[in-house]
Amino acid sequence: MKLATFTHGGVTRIGVVAGDAMVDLAAAAPDLPREMTAFLAAGAPALERARNAAGSTHRIDLKQVKLEAPIAHPPEFLAIGLNYADHIAESRMEQPKFPLFFNKQASCVNGPHDPIHLPRVSTALDYEGELGFVIGRRCRHVPRDRAREVIAGYVVVNDVSVRDWQFKAQTMTLGKSFDTHGPIGPWIVTPDEVGDPHTLELKTWVNGELRQHSNTKHLVFDCYAQVATLSTVFTLTPGMIVSTGTPAGVAFAMKPPRYLVAGDVVKIEIERVGTIENRVIDEPADTAAI
Repeated sequence: MKLATFTHGGVTRIGVVAGDAMVDLAAAAPDLPREMTAFLAAGAPALERARNAAGSTHRIDLKQVKLEAPIAHPPEFLAIGLNYADHIAESRMEQPKFPLFFNKQASCVNGPHDPIHLPRVSTALDYEGELGFVIGRRCRHVPRDRAREVIAGYVVVNDVSVRDWQFKAQTMTLGKSFDTHGPIGPWIVTPDEVGDPHTLELKTWVNGELRQHSNTKHLVFDCYAQVATLSTVFTLTPGMIVSTGTPAGVAFAMKPPRYLVAGDVVKIEIERVGTIENRVIDEPADTAAI
């Protein structure tokens, strides 16, 4: 099942993608929450209700809706660094013996087709195509062999990175958290539809040029190991996003670096999950708060 957040007729709500149509759950199952985090928190009964509603006639052509970030305000947005051997090699780093987690501030979340801002304070803008997973249950101390039970589904993530801010800060959070630098989507695909999340082809293009091509089988710490590690430390909650790392082919590792500029289009595709595509624009003047 593909769970989406969409806007149609000026109203944003959630739905189920069925072929080339969006099943509007606000109409097909009006008793369900209309926001994704609340929907996931409602648990298995809500998922079953949505699955049953997927055959409803309350459908809208996908071309007529705007796909939004599936989770607009995640309770947490975490990512992991240096989690593919080829990316570790191109970064000239040693393979971590323990997962290298960092925060992306939730305010960076962006839609699957919305523009990415080139910050006015940097020209070192980079892309990172990644598989992300979404937590579906409140949980703690989840053993690896039960981790799949707490994952609601999978998304495509662009872990957009401002490299000079990433490298000059004591942690990676600042360079990973600029507004618009967390495109996710195009929807959440449930585990039954994805199957094994560690056999998925991942590709990233910039202006049609293939820059990244790998498979999630090459993750150093896989999705289930990440759940086990994180849940040892703190409680995981519905709607939390974890981005699982990027393979080789990022801009900063090229000689010379080929950073993103305004007008560039980044497209990321993950097998059985979907595709996101975002154009880079100069940071608008109206982002100034004062």
